[in-house]
Amino acid sequence: QVQLVESGGGLVQAGGSLRLSCAASGSIHSINVWNWYRQAPGGQRELVGSDTYPGFPEYQDIAKGRFTISRDNGNNAVYLEMNNLRPEDTAVYYCNADISSLGPPFSRRTYWGQGTRVTVSS
Repeated sequence: QVQLVESGGGLVQAGGSLRLSCAASGSIHSINVWNWYRQAPGGQRELVGSDTYPGFPEYQDIAKGRFTISRDNGNNAVYLEMNNLRPEDTAVYYCNADISSLGPPFSRRTYWGQGTRVTVSS
């Protein structure tokens, strides 16, 4: 069984920074893709960015120039550094990972964390 656990959310003023963490644990062979999503109050879950090829993350427009994704393969973790935060960044942030598990049975599937809340005050 694989679990993802996020941390690092909280309340911050506009213009401030937060660093979110997501750690995977369990029977993991490899983490193929990391994604960060967010869901604002009353809104739909949206992609923030992805780390498909380590060292070359890709970002949606909402994150470009302000957010940075990095991964720590040794600790099965991913981070989302968020700078210059805006009130519209207020949301629950979720990590998501495409993971190949140890076997048998061998499997590859997507897992979600429980989410961490980020509130940006104006």
